[in-house]
Amino acid sequence: MKTLIVHAHPEPRSLNGALKDLAVTTLRKAGHEVRVSDLYAMGWNAVVDAGDFGSSASSPLLAVADSGRAFDTGTLAPDIRAEQEKLLWADTIIFQFPLWWYTMPAILKGWFDRVFTYHFAYGVGEHSDVKYGERFGEGTLMGRRGLLSVTVGGRESHYAPRGINGPIDDLLFPIQHGILYYPGIDVLPPFVVYNADRIDDEGFPDVAKAWEQRLLTLESAEPIPFRRQNFGDYEIPALELKEGLEPAGRSGFGLHLWS
Repeated sequence: MKTLIVHAHPEPRSLNGALKDLAVTTLRKAGHEVRVSDLYAMGWNAVVDAGDFGSSASSPLLAVADSGRAFDTGTLAPDIRAEQEKLLWADTIIFQFPLWWYTMPAILKGWFDRVFTYHFAYGVGEHSDVKYGERFGEGTLMGRRGLLSVTVGGRESHYAPRGINGPIDDLLFPIQHGILYYPGIDVLPPFVVYNADRIDDEGFPDVAKAWEQRLLTLESAEPIPFRRQNFGDYEIPALELKEGLEPAGRSGFGLHLWS
């Protein structure tokens, strides 16, 4: 298995840094190839601008069209092309980051903004009366597996179905479904470490053991059963779930799960 780890934390000695390092050693020991994009260490530029698109940049800037044209002509900035090549190389992508203000750090969001370009991660496939592009279960990254490894400062109860912060699955839905599943990645259930700020040297071995066990099941774990867009569940082009397919008692994000 070939695994790309995209790591987003400014402190190498942090819990996130330790989990990233443990993933590298565990997977390599198991015989897997591993590459790491350590965004802070790389000095990753998180801001989309005309420099991303080289000679394909227009004036005024049209970020979507320009990114697609730059992808098609090979004029994307070298750092973007390098990350896209890593994604195409990988069988599995692990995203290691802390939950900050209910979402990913800005540097990681900027990685997605710049790397998931038009004609690479979206805007691909047939658009017709029966198919609305290759996305949500299809697309450029179809066949790959993705996993969020997330550290959370609050208690697990804070992120339970009745917790004040909202269910963790709902908070992660925009990332797991809207970003990863959109271009075809099969998303595994997340690995979440709660009370992250309170984990000390005595508590880390338990976290490490749980993380190692998850890492060694990456190839066999069942992905989150998101519905596929173009396989009969949604009205096209409205992209609304067809009447009668909603599970009893379920609404919101939960409508888009098979079971």
